Amino acid sequence: MLNVLSLGAGVQSTALALMAAQGEIEPMPDCAIFADTAAEPKHVYDQLDFIQANVPFPVYRVMEGEGLEKATIRSIQGARLAGPPFFTESKGGGGMLRRQCTREYKITPIQQKVRELLGLKKGQRGPKEIAVCQWIGISMDEMIRMKPNPTKWILNRWPLVEIQMYRYDCLRWMREHGYEEPGKSACYFCPYHDNSTWQNMMDHDPDSWERAVKMDELIRNGVRGTTEKLYLHRSMQPLTECDFDPARDQFDMFDNECEGMCGV
Repeated sequence: MLNVLSLGAGVQSTALALMAAQGEIEPMPDCAIFADTAAEPKHVYDQLDFIQANVPFPVYRVMEGEGLEKATIRSIQGARLAGPPFFTESKGGGGMLRRQCTREYKITPIQQKVRELLGLKKGQRGPKEIAVCQWIGISMDEMIRMKPNPTKWILNRWPLVEIQMYRYDCLRWMREHGYEEPGKSACYFCPYHDNSTWQNMMDHDPDSWERAVKMDELIRNGVRGTTEKLYLHRSMQPLTECDFDPARDQFDMFDNECEGMCGV
């Protein structure tokens, strides 16, 4: 059985990787795989470097094509849409585009790497029996995101749920072991960000904020498949004009990311 940790380099998956490295969760993973969208904030890549230097198992970095950022920009120029769930300004009062980015830029490249590790060639069928246990860093407060793996020979496992750890337990464990708190793992232009995340980005991560504002402007006149005006924020206002009042914050939309591959 191949034990693979799906690594997002956020709070939960970082705690999971470090706990496994110290033998607190068994067995020791054979590897961790980070699906790079090429659109994560710098702090995520810094955290990934830290994890890689502090675990005894290999950490593989995989990417679909040139990444989600460039694919999204190409969709503005007429290429196939990469699939972020942008907010739409429609007659019905607004909505969201269908989300495809998680599957295309997280799940698929990880599965391709898993196939490679198993020695499967392109087009070759997978094993008839379960051959891979895929660890996912979902904690007790996100149990709604737990779903079986659609690939029959891959078994999803949620070790943090097994030991009844919440996100705050992960943070406490890292503090007690002298580790710094990781930032959130999510693409800088993800429409699922809540107001506090946008505000924090604007105040403390000027590089990501500048890139997000630029992307928000680029998608305004639609992408391939729609001519509707698109926005990164649910208010359907330009980011530079949004009120990020936490008292009027949206619910945690990452619960909708049911594959459990983003934000952990």
